[in-house]
Amino acid sequence: MIQTGLIQSAHNDLVTDVAYDFYGLRLATCSLDQRIKVWQVDESNGNWNVEDDWKAHDATVAKLSWAHPEFGTILASASFDRTVKIWEQTSFALTADSQPNGSGAGSPQATSGGSSRWVERAVLVDARGTVRSVEFAPHHFGLKLATVSSDNHVRIYECLEQSSLATWQLSEEVDVSTLPSSSLSSSYSVAFATPTQTSATLEGASATLVAQALQQTQNPAIQGRPGMGNREADGGWCISWCKDRYWGEIIAAGCGISGAIKIIQLSSSRRPVTLLTLDPSPSPAGLPAEAGTSLASDGDTPTPFAITSVAWAPSCGRSYHLIATGGRDGHIRIWRVKPAEEEPDVEGEGGDLKWSANVVADFDHHKSAVGCVEWNITGTVLSSAGNDGRVRLWKATIGNVWRPAGSIGVEQSEDTQDADVNMGESATAE
Repeated sequence: MIQTGLIQSAHNDLVTDVAYDFYGLRLATCSLDQRIKVWQVDESNGNWNVEDDWKAHDATVAKLSWAHPEFGTILASASFDRTVKIWEQTSFALTADSQPNGSGAGSPQATSGGSSRWVERAVLVDARGTVRSVEFAPHHFGLKLATVSSDNHVRIYECLEQSSLATWQLSEEVDVSTLPSSSLSSSYSVAFATPTQTSATLEGASATLVAQALQQTQNPAIQGRPGMGNREADGGWCISWCKDRYWGEIIAAGCGISGAIKIIQLSSSRRPVTLLTLDPSPSPAGLPAEAGTSLASDGDTPTPFAITSVAWAPSCGRSYHLIATGGRDGHIRIWRVKPAEEEPDVEGEGGDLKWSANVVADFDHHKSAVGCVEWNITGTVLSSAGNDGRVRLWKATIGNVWRPAGSIGVEQSEDTQDADVNMGESATAE
């Protein structure tokens, strides 16, 4: 049984993102109306009540992210005004009496509204395009955050003064579209083959990801490739951190209209490199067959569409990783990513470790663009939201076969609440 709640008229315009805090008792929402609202749940009746509401940016607020509570009550917001802002909740008395700190182009200012308890601590202004996503790093890496903007750059910031949150250092700035791979074979990690197709070929003359990126730059509107456009509105920009501490700082990032996700390894001792590229389109001829094959495809070769959301699942003891993507083609794909097995006595540049991946699930139930995918805290249930106005749940059965586990619609009649909801079946199989 799926239990749902509804917040009526949460914003005056389209809601662009919803983010729970670490404990799941507070909710932050943002919107085209340039405002951020923080909600608190009433545990006695399950109702959500507005705790704070303020105008946060001068344009659409695209994404929100909570920091781990060990650093305090901190919220980051990304906006189409090309800035990322760091907000901290303080007591009312402190907000009224103190002069908030800030950085960047603008002068320091507190949040609008006399009763608001959120203070603007810093403004990050390095982006040369609209900032589409922001996410704090797992807490064991310190107070860091990653951003991605429509200039195709991923930027990593580290807080140098955690007491004031005023100083953030830009530690990495990476152009995802031209980022080199650690090795050729690992860059083309997946060949998308149907059950009746033993090999796959690539449309077009691209031989490497760099060449493909250059080709798109020179001729964005490639004929015969529907879904790839030359407008910013056709693109997708998303990021998600690897939650597992063992592998170091690794982030999944998607930019533009390529339809691919790059797994990027960050290191303080060398420049970032691409460990793996998750691309459902066919691989170039001549690449090794062990690169991986898709387990979920029953139609023609997929056409690249922008990936609008990516989510890296918590590992919870698995020997592999699960990464979910959602795109403008309406497809939700779940990738099984196998880390490289470390080889002893391998040093320096020759020690490139090869990761591999394959698609274990591919759903198109939304029949429209997917706006968001997100995992639960154990990485066992995936939720997705699409332009069809529904939130859908996905869960693996005991045989690791992913199936629909239910759906929720804001506007649905009793007639439409039918076979779409089969959580009981999935739970039984589990």
